[in-house]
Amino acid sequence: MSKMTIEKAAEFFGVSKEAIHNRVRRGSLKSVIQNGVKFVMIEKNQTKTTNTNKNQTKDTDNPQEGKYYKFLEEQNTKLQNRVEVLESETRTLRDQKEQMLIQEREKIEQIYKDKDEQLKNILGVISSKFMLNAPLQTEQVEHLDAEIEVEEETKSSVISLKKHLKQLKISDKKTQKIKKRFKKRAKKDERIIIIGNKYYVDISKYDYSDLLESKSIK
Repeated sequence: MSKMTIEKAAEFFGVSKEAIHNRVRRGSLKSVIQNGVKFVMIEKNQTKTTNTNKNQTKDTDNPQEGKYYKFLEEQNTKLQNRVEVLESETRTLRDQKEQMLIQEREKIEQIYKDKDEQLKNILGVISSKFMLNAPLQTEQVEHLDAEIEVEEETKSSVISLKKHLKQLKISDKKTQKIKKRFKKRAKKDERIIIIGNKYYVDISKYDYSDLLESKSIK
């Protein structure tokens, strides 16, 4: 009896190494393990029989097992190709998702930026309107009046009705009638500016002759 490695036994019988392993599992070949290496035990009569039927062995064992392993290799190749395709699609989807998130973030940032700018403009307009038209609390009137007085001295555009009437040298009696007319028309006439309890006029922008004429206040 001779001893051969799996590889040598496969060459000797003219079959694949898998065929030798199958024969060992079926018990048609005996094997031993020495120093971690598996050896196949081959008897002399078995050698002769194998040599005489060498071509027959190739026809019986190798073709079937070869087809099986070829099929497994083909399936393995297909699976590997499929995995590569899926990985590529996954990378593409991930890149697209990241790009979409970046674009959405930029859109949101731009929207908030635009809204902030609009809000600033609106607050500016509201603040201006409030300073000129909105009634103020009593404790705010004095401070605002002082600011308006400074405004009047520098620009001489918006001035108090009282000061304007003094500049026109209108008598106290006529002044009281004019104030009553202003009070009556204040909420409907955009020319009249109300700050607190006082009336102001913009003489550079509007004409108040219809409210100041003597014939209209008799």
